[in-house]
Amino acid sequence: MEPDLFTAAAEERQEKDPAASPLAVRMRPRTLDEVVGQQHLLKPGSPLRRLVGEGAGGPAGPSSVILWGPPGTGKTTLAYVVSKATNKRFVELSAITAGVKEVRAVIDGARRATGGYGQETVLFLDEIHRFSKAQQDSLLPAVENRWVTLIAATTENPYFSVISPLLSRSLLLTLEPLTGEDIRGLLRRALSDERGLKDTVTLPADTEDHLLRIAGGDARRALTALEAAAGAALDKGESEIGLTTLEETVDRAAVKYDRDGDQHYDVASALIKSIRGSDVDAALHYLARMIEAGEDPRFIARRLMISASEDIGLADPNALPIAVAAAQAVAMIGFPEAALTLSHATIALALAPKSNSATTAIGAALEDVRKGLAGPVPAHLRDSHYKGATKLGHGQGYVYPHDLPEGIAAQQYAPDALKDREYYAPSRHGSEARYADAVEWTRKHLGRKRP
Repeated sequence: MEPDLFTAAAEERQEKDPAASPLAVRMRPRTLDEVVGQQHLLKPGSPLRRLVGEGAGGPAGPSSVILWGPPGTGKTTLAYVVSKATNKRFVELSAITAGVKEVRAVIDGARRATGGYGQETVLFLDEIHRFSKAQQDSLLPAVENRWVTLIAATTENPYFSVISPLLSRSLLLTLEPLTGEDIRGLLRRALSDERGLKDTVTLPADTEDHLLRIAGGDARRALTALEAAAGAALDKGESEIGLTTLEETVDRAAVKYDRDGDQHYDVASALIKSIRGSDVDAALHYLARMIEAGEDPRFIARRLMISASEDIGLADPNALPIAVAAAQAVAMIGFPEAALTLSHATIALALAPKSNSATTAIGAALEDVRKGLAGPVPAHLRDSHYKGATKLGHGQGYVYPHDLPEGIAAQQYAPDALKDREYYAPSRHGSEARYADAVEWTRKHLGRKRP
């Protein structure tokens, strides 16, 4: 028997005993009109509407789609709706367990169904980002020739996790996190619906609000928590889900953060940008999310060290030593105590005066080098310690700065093509003000011509 997303046996069991299936499964929409959220993907004529047979048809068939979005936003739900609403042959594979052999078997079956019976095949592939390049390559002929219409789901950025040829042959549909009102409506439907809790319990406003916070935009998490809390309340003989019952049932909200996916980079980016913007509270929030998700503390410490030079620099010369000390400390102590050290460093960096002059200075210098603006090192600066260097004129005319009263020698240091180039543009933030004064004085005494 070919793999099927929802087998007849499972459906029969659910009909006989609805409670045998989780609440999140029982409350899956049966039509696109019942789908919560994602209205930007469900307009008339949209690819998903065409997949379920809505539309005028004609020579333009439905397109393969890649559904990209956070967990609990409805990717599998949309596949379920397609499977129930379409007359097409529907096959499911999971990239966690399937390989090239299974993909080829589905494609062969699709070709036979098309050629023998004129029946189109829709292939739902969950977790496509777990497929290797070779496994994704095996899908290309079927998608390109429309032997199958692909619905692929992923929680990771497809531009990093899906091969370009497959992306170019599919429509990328981005699912957005559900709003609090989306989740609220879903919870209320689950409380009253015959497929759900059938009005056996009520949900007070304070408990509902806390449940929304726990859900974090994840419909599956919200329904799972609701079902667990409802069960606990009924076991106590209560018809109302109290806040205490919910808190006892759900110990804490799971952090919405995948340290192996693109959220890893999004949250890390938000941490650094909050530090750069001097918002210490936002920085601590993102730090807490990384810690709670089990992020490697050494990764966090490395990001802080980079920020110390990239965004603070000489405005607070102590920022880098603080970040380096934090990195050394977390490497020795680890979590949970490392959270204190990372908090210490994050607060110090967020509240430090900011300057990106070190970043822009090296960036400008690198740009010139890459353009070919280099040129030979001036002869008086070249190494004169080896035999024969003097005959080549190396070192001749070099003035030793320590021999002069002010300790600075007005001689050319840069190559001819760059002799008047100025890369370092200091700010006057914090401690860098004294560096601004120093660079102005030294350039004047070097006889540097202003560009």
